[in-house]
Amino acid sequence: MANVVRAALVQATWTGDTESMVAKHEEHAREAARRGAKIIGFQEVFNSPYFCQVEEPEHYRWAEPVPDGPTVRRMRALARETGMVIVAPVFEAEQPGFYYNTAAVIDADGTYLGKYRKHHIPQLKGFREKFYFKPGNLGWPVFDTAVGKVGVYICYDRHFPEGWRQLGLAGAQLVYNPSATHRSLSSHLWRLEQPAAAVANGYYIAAINRVGQEEYGDNDFYGTSYFVDPRGQFVGDVASDSQEELVIRELDIDLIEEVRQTWAFYRDRRPDAYEGLVQP
Repeated sequence: MANVVRAALVQATWTGDTESMVAKHEEHAREAARRGAKIIGFQEVFNSPYFCQVEEPEHYRWAEPVPDGPTVRRMRALARETGMVIVAPVFEAEQPGFYYNTAAVIDADGTYLGKYRKHHIPQLKGFREKFYFKPGNLGWPVFDTAVGKVGVYICYDRHFPEGWRQLGLAGAQLVYNPSATHRSLSSHLWRLEQPAAAVANGYYIAAINRVGQEEYGDNDFYGTSYFVDPRGQFVGDVASDSQEELVIRELDIDLIEEVRQTWAFYRDRRPDAYEGLVQP
């Protein structure tokens, strides 16, 4: 992995239809590539509204296969065009009755590397996800990409430290955390949890949130997306809380080894003492 990776994320407003939403993200990706980015990630179910504010069967229409659905095929072509790694979160239809909140990871040459399926599925006011999604069943993969080892952890997952640690143990250097979260529920946690996870596990995190309000509920998505380094410090400014934004930052990958040597958290783990943590 290059010592410095120029990485991007997009926090976007909903356009009203999938075609224009995907096209908008394609343009953001092309702009990021023009500005030297080598990897980009999008928000949770980026090609649709956050329909999980309600429970309505009509919203199964947003689901598509991964990797053979239209959105991931377009993202593969976009990766080939731009030479960037792409993390593309979508509503996945595996077969009738089997639906997942998924992110496809595509290498810089357009190769589909695999997918992550969200493990922790909320069922709260404004977040009716159990109506749509089965819990993820593919573990916590870390993908060998053109820019290094990349993992994904989706939205509500971020409240559970176990998956962050699994990604670190598997060698992740950068973890994308695509999300859709609103002001009244957890905004006070947004700038706490991902920096804490970055420190505990010694890697970079790209925290992505939607921005604005959409037609299927009252959620006010507050943006403020950011990159955070292994010391828990923001890399550059946090994004706007009200406007769409393309965020591009330079990540010093050498800092990962420096921090892990200094704090030695992996050395001092005690997995022999943790058996009780996974008992039902």
